[in-house]
Amino acid sequence: MLSVIATVAFWVIAALLVGSALAVVLRRNIVHAALFLVLVFGATSGIFILLSAEFIAIVQILIYAGAVTILILFAIMLTRNSMSRQSNPSNRQLWPAALVCVLLGASIIFAMFTPDSHLPTGAQTTAINTGANNVVSIGQLLFSPTAYSYVLPFEIASLVLLVAIVGAIAIGRED
Repeated sequence: MLSVIATVAFWVIAALLVGSALAVVLRRNIVHAALFLVLVFGATSGIFILLSAEFIAIVQILIYAGAVTILILFAIMLTRNSMSRQSNPSNRQLWPAALVCVLLGASIIFAMFTPDSHLPTGAQTTAINTGANNVVSIGQLLFSPTAYSYVLPFEIASLVLLVAIVGAIAIGRED
């Protein structure tokens, strides 16, 4: 019974995700497109919750649906005077984009119906069940004193982001 509910929830969230993504691309009003982008991020976090990846779902909501969308809306509103009301122009590359979408869809369908036995031996997925919440597992991987710790790569990534922020401020600063 629980798997039926999860399957129905997946298809509802997937339909919402695809519909919102199409609305982001097809809306002529760019503010409405940005608001549909919030729905895309929210539906994506719903998919992550169905996959029992609560940490990634929370990060998806906080970082993308919160910070990135607010940043996009501020950028739109600050540059709004130089643009017209209908500021999401259509592109002339509809047929190449449609071809890429069909190829991507065909490869996804092919991957769905290809059994795992055709994959190379190292590529088959294995479920790791530690009995702990995945947030606890991520914390143990990041800061474990006994096992390999990901503190150094984590700190390097934060340093790279800091350099990018300082560089963006230096470039955007008016003299």
